Amino acid sequence: MFDIGWSELVVIAVVALIAIGPKELPAVLRTVGQYMGKIRRMASEFQGQFQEAMREAEMADLKKSVDEMTDAAKGFTDFDPLASVKKEVDSFTADPLATTSTASASPEAAAPGTPAPMSSDATIPQTSPAIAPEAPQPETNADTAAETKHGTTPGSGA
Repeated sequence: MFDIGWSELVVIAVVALIAIGPKELPAVLRTVGQYMGKIRRMASEFQGQFQEAMREAEMADLKKSVDEMTDAAKGFTDFDPLASVKKEVDSFTADPLATTSTASASPEAAAPGTPAPMSSDATIPQTSPAIAPEAPQPETNADTAAETKHGTTPGSGA
Protein backbone atom coordinates (compact mmCIF):
# COMPACT_ATOMS: atom_id res chain seq x y z
CA MET A 1 0.00 0.00 0.00
CA PHE A 2 2.25 2.79 1.24
CA ASP A 3 5.96 2.28 1.00
CA ILE A 4 6.96 3.58 4.43
CA GLY A 5 10.09 2.23 6.07
CA TRP A 6 11.26 2.42 9.69
CA SER A 7 13.29 5.54 9.10
CA GLU A 8 10.23 7.40 7.78
CA LEU A 9 8.17 6.25 10.77
CA VAL A 10 10.80 7.61 13.18
CA VAL A 11 10.75 10.97 11.39
CA ILE A 12 6.92 11.09 11.54
CA ALA A 13 6.96 10.20 15.29
CA VAL A 14 9.50 12.93 16.09
CA VAL A 15 7.49 15.54 14.15
CA ALA A 16 4.23 14.42 15.87
CA LEU A 17 5.88 14.60 19.30
CA ILE A 18 7.11 18.11 18.65
CA ALA A 19 3.89 19.36 16.95
CA ILE A 20 1.30 17.74 19.25
CA GLY A 21 3.22 17.60 22.46
CA PRO A 22 3.92 14.76 24.82
CA LYS A 23 0.74 15.31 26.86
CA GLU A 24 -1.82 14.86 24.06
CA LEU A 25 0.17 12.34 21.98
CA PRO A 26 -1.35 9.16 23.54
CA ALA A 27 -4.94 10.38 22.89
CA VAL A 28 -4.09 11.31 19.29
CA LEU A 29 -2.44 7.93 18.69
CA ARG A 30 -5.49 6.15 20.15
CA THR A 31 -7.82 8.11 17.85
CA VAL A 32 -5.61 7.46 14.81
CA GLY A 33 -5.59 3.74 15.71
CA GLN A 34 -9.41 3.68 15.96
CA TYR A 35 -9.75 5.37 12.58
CA MET A 36 -7.22 2.96 11.04
CA GLY A 37 -9.25 0.04 12.45
CA LYS A 38 -12.46 1.46 10.94
CA ILE A 39 -10.72 1.97 7.59
CA ARG A 40 -9.38 -1.60 7.65
CA ARG A 41 -12.82 -3.04 8.53
CA MET A 42 -14.47 -1.06 5.73
CA ALA A 43 -11.75 -2.15 3.28
CA SER A 44 -12.11 -5.81 4.26
CA GLU A 45 -15.91 -5.56 4.05
CA PHE A 46 -15.66 -4.00 0.59
CA GLN A 47 -13.17 -6.66 -0.46
CA GLY A 48 -15.45 -9.42 0.88
CA GLN A 49 -18.46 -8.02 -0.99
CA PHE A 50 -16.40 -7.72 -4.15
CA GLN A 51 -15.18 -11.33 -3.84
CA GLU A 52 -18.73 -12.51 -3.15
CA ALA A 53 -19.94 -10.73 -6.28
CA MET A 54 -17.13 -12.39 -8.25
CA ARG A 55 -18.10 -15.81 -6.84
CA GLU A 56 -21.74 -15.20 -7.77
CA ALA A 57 -20.70 -14.20 -11.29
CA GLU A 58 -18.54 -17.32 -11.52
CA MET A 59 -21.39 -19.43 -10.19
CA ALA A 60 -23.73 -17.92 -12.77
CA ASP A 61 -21.21 -18.75 -15.52
CA LEU A 62 -20.73 -22.25 -14.13
CA LYS A 63 -24.49 -22.76 -13.88
CA LYS A 64 -24.89 -21.59 -17.47
CA SER A 65 -22.18 -23.97 -18.71
CA VAL A 66 -23.66 -26.86 -16.68
CA ASP A 67 -27.09 -26.13 -18.17
CA GLU A 68 -25.57 -26.15 -21.68
CA MET A 69 -23.85 -29.47 -20.99
CA THR A 70 -27.07 -30.91 -19.59
CA ASP A 71 -28.96 -29.89 -22.71
CA ALA A 72 -26.26 -31.43 -24.89
CA ALA A 73 -26.37 -34.63 -22.82
CA LYS A 74 -30.14 -34.84 -23.27
CA GLY A 75 -29.56 -34.73 -27.02
CA PHE A 76 -27.25 -37.72 -26.69
CA THR A 77 -29.70 -39.75 -24.63
CA ASP A 78 -32.43 -39.24 -27.20
CA PHE A 79 -30.12 -40.46 -30.00
CA ASP A 80 -31.37 -43.63 -31.67
CA PRO A 81 -28.97 -44.79 -34.42
CA LEU A 82 -31.36 -47.46 -35.73
CA ALA A 83 -34.14 -44.91 -36.20
CA SER A 84 -31.85 -42.54 -38.07
CA VAL A 85 -30.60 -45.34 -40.35
CA LYS A 86 -34.18 -46.52 -40.97
CA LYS A 87 -35.16 -42.96 -41.84
CA GLU A 88 -32.32 -42.72 -44.37
CA VAL A 89 -33.17 -46.11 -45.88
CA ASP A 90 -36.84 -45.13 -46.17
CA SER A 91 -35.89 -41.89 -47.91
CA PHE A 92 -33.78 -43.81 -50.43
CA THR A 93 -36.42 -46.47 -51.09
CA ALA A 94 -39.12 -43.85 -51.53
CA ASP A 95 -37.13 -41.99 -54.21
CA PRO A 96 -34.00 -43.97 -55.18
CA LEU A 97 -32.61 -41.44 -57.66
CA ALA A 98 -33.61 -38.41 -55.57
CA THR A 99 -35.59 -36.88 -58.42
CA THR A 100 -37.50 -33.75 -57.65
CA SER A 101 -41.05 -32.87 -58.55
CA THR A 102 -39.78 -30.31 -61.07
CA ALA A 103 -38.20 -33.03 -63.25
CA SER A 104 -40.34 -34.00 -66.20
CA ALA A 105 -41.42 -37.60 -66.69
CA SER A 106 -41.22 -37.52 -70.49
CA PRO A 107 -37.86 -38.23 -72.15
CA GLU A 108 -38.54 -35.56 -74.78
CA ALA A 109 -38.42 -32.83 -72.14
CA ALA A 110 -34.83 -33.69 -71.22
CA ALA A 111 -32.02 -31.71 -72.77
CA PRO A 112 -30.56 -33.23 -75.93
CA GLY A 113 -27.66 -35.55 -75.24
CA THR A 114 -28.59 -36.21 -71.62
CA PRO A 115 -30.28 -39.40 -70.49
CA ALA A 116 -33.86 -39.12 -69.34
CA PRO A 117 -34.45 -39.46 -65.61
CA MET A 118 -35.97 -42.74 -64.51
CA SER A 119 -39.09 -42.79 -62.41
CA SER A 120 -39.35 -45.04 -59.40
CA ASP A 121 -41.87 -47.35 -61.11
CA ALA A 122 -39.83 -47.80 -64.31
CA THR A 123 -38.76 -51.36 -65.06
CA ILE A 124 -35.15 -52.19 -65.62
CA PRO A 125 -34.66 -54.61 -68.55
CA GLN A 126 -33.13 -57.89 -67.48
CA THR A 127 -30.26 -59.14 -69.60
CA SER A 128 -29.27 -62.75 -69.72
CA PRO A 129 -25.75 -63.56 -68.61
CA ALA A 130 -23.27 -64.37 -71.34
CA ILE A 131 -22.98 -68.10 -71.90
CA ALA A 132 -19.41 -69.19 -71.52
CA PRO A 133 -18.18 -72.36 -73.20
CA GLU A 134 -18.01 -75.29 -70.87
CA ALA A 135 -14.64 -76.09 -69.47
CA PRO A 136 -13.53 -79.72 -69.66
CA GLN A 137 -14.57 -81.64 -66.60
CA PRO A 138 -11.85 -83.45 -64.66
CA GLU A 139 -12.05 -87.19 -64.57
CA THR A 140 -13.48 -88.71 -61.46
CA ASN A 141 -12.15 -91.66 -59.56
CA ALA A 142 -15.05 -93.82 -60.80
CA ASP A 143 -14.07 -93.20 -64.46
CA THR A 144 -10.41 -94.04 -63.88
CA ALA A 145 -11.35 -97.13 -61.87
CA ALA A 146 -13.60 -98.40 -64.74
CA GLU A 147 -10.90 -97.80 -67.35
CA THR A 148 -8.22 -99.60 -65.37
CA LYS A 149 -10.60 -102.51 -64.84
CA HIS A 150 -11.08 -102.90 -68.62
CA GLY A 151 -7.36 -102.60 -69.26
CA THR A 152 -7.32 -99.14 -70.70
CA THR A 153 -5.44 -96.20 -69.39
CA PRO A 154 -6.86 -92.73 -69.17
CA GLY A 155 -6.10 -90.71 -72.26
CA SER A 156 -5.12 -93.75 -74.38
CA GLY A 157 -8.24 -93.49 -76.51
CA ALA A 158 -8.87 -97.25 -76.58
